[in-house]
Amino acid sequence: MKEIIATAGAPAAIGPYSQAVAWGDLVFCSGQIALNPETGQLIEGGVAEQTVRVIENLRGVLEAAGSGLGNVLKTTVFLKNMGDFGAMNEVYGRYFGESAPARATVEAARLPRDVQVEIEAIAFRTR
Repeated sequence: MKEIIATAGAPAAIGPYSQAVAWGDLVFCSGQIALNPETGQLIEGGVAEQTVRVIENLRGVLEAAGSGLGNVLKTTVFLKNMGDFGAMNEVYGRYFGESAPARATVEAARLPRDVQVEIEAIAFRTR
């Protein structure tokens, strides 16, 4: 049965979508951008700072779904500028380390709110 995941630990959806949807033991997280979940405002800083906020937002959604960053199977990273790959990748590596999920990274001409990075994820959960 499809389960809608919603949490105050990540920014509220700004359109007709869910923060995540779970189906059985799989969790499909919508793309997260660098919005502060408490204020709804875009954080200041470059791609590294935005990547931290994005992954923390994903953590909030995953935890609300009964999962976590260690359970992420696949991510898709959208970058405004592929020249920022190194800075994003350094932060990403700190969070995912040795057991990094599968990943695709693409450059996007424009992202919501003109952010520099957006990340979506698929994870599993154990119940």
